[in-house]
Amino acid sequence: MSASTSRLIPRMSGGATAVAVPRRQSYYVRRAPEPPSAEISQLLVSYAAHPPRQLTLSSLVAFGQPLTPESVLRSVSFVLSEIPRRLARRAHALETLPFIVGTNPYVSRTLNAYRESFQFLASYPSVTTLEENASFTTELSHLVESHRNDIPTMAKGFQECAKYMSPTQISNFLDGAIRNRISVRLIAEQHIALSQALETQKHIGVTSHYGIVDMACSPAAMVKMCGVFVSELCEATLGGTPAVVIDGHHGTTFAYVPVHLEYILTEILKNAFRATIEHHHKLYGTASARPVSPVTVTISPPPSPSSPFLSIRIRDQGGGVSPSNMARIFSYAFTTAGHADIDDNGGGPYAAQHVGGSAAVGGGTSAGEGNLFGEITGKGVQTGLGTIAGLGYGLPMSRLYAKYFGGSLDLFSLDGWGSDVYMKLRSVDQVGNAQI
Repeated sequence: MSASTSRLIPRMSGGATAVAVPRRQSYYVRRAPEPPSAEISQLLVSYAAHPPRQLTLSSLVAFGQPLTPESVLRSVSFVLSEIPRRLARRAHALETLPFIVGTNPYVSRTLNAYRESFQFLASYPSVTTLEENASFTTELSHLVESHRNDIPTMAKGFQECAKYMSPTQISNFLDGAIRNRISVRLIAEQHIALSQALETQKHIGVTSHYGIVDMACSPAAMVKMCGVFVSELCEATLGGTPAVVIDGHHGTTFAYVPVHLEYILTEILKNAFRATIEHHHKLYGTASARPVSPVTVTISPPPSPSSPFLSIRIRDQGGGVSPSNMARIFSYAFTTAGHADIDDNGGGPYAAQHVGGSAAVGGGTSAGEGNLFGEITGKGVQTGLGTIAGLGYGLPMSRLYAKYFGGSLDLFSLDGWGSDVYMKLRSVDQVGNAQI
């Protein structure tokens, strides 16, 4: 038996003799998630059996048109009836995953979080006064905050379980999970915003906001804000940062949900910045004084009322994406299942976005405890952005956010030179019948 599996046992007399004693080996035992109580289980089944109401953006915004105490109380009643349905269906989807996937600690943690939030909202007493609504809104804000790491947590779980599900199964499940997340947060954050607006409307006067919808959202201002954040992140991570040049129509505004645009822009700029700096270092070295090529953002307003799409192009000179990776840059399976070392010639950040992702999921629940994905939620971004290269969900999630209200997001690459990302975002005042 080898030294690693034996140890010296001293004899009672006459020196010591090597005695082979097997060491205990520790094994990780997968356990199924603890089942909910019979009462909660029955309640989950009851809610999951009823599909979510067909909610449109116009009906959600209508709670703030006009904003009155009565409209806010109608909004809270809607929140308490609708969000539990959506949480119940998502919990049911997690429960029906293959057993080996459901026993993954990250997946079971997400399931437990959904169950707990469902139980809180499904059993919450009716809210009939503004005072009760103020208390509920505070608790709802905490609940929304508690789910900030759901996506990176689930990502880690699917990364570990990728061999048990096909890429199509993973993609379909995550698409549904992220769409559910978007809808739940829209409903919750719309009510939180309306409740806060009712308390402050006497002081702020006329505003372009109807809850979380800004009827005069400025893409140029959003690009500048996101550019500052990503520049600081890139400088701290890679030791340099490109400039952002905004051209096209600077003064264009349109009706949109700012937190959605903020997420999309930040993720695309993160990729562009990292690709640009790493390609620059590859060509000229890290000590070169040669100026770094800028990242150019071009804004084009909707051409006509009949075509209510604002277009944004983000262009970088970061070397582009290798042809072997182009077909996979929007694939969850590609970005979550990879464990291989990064090849500097393998397509840049679009091919290796999983780097640093495991640091985003830790045992703690607050920033500074390993949850890098949650460290800047105070900026209003719906999914954290604490590393220049995350779990690789940036591109597919950005596309889902863009498509949520009927838009699109596409990437085109000139291998060896750079990449262009084209976004078409539909003004939400033209999509009142868009289902949430």
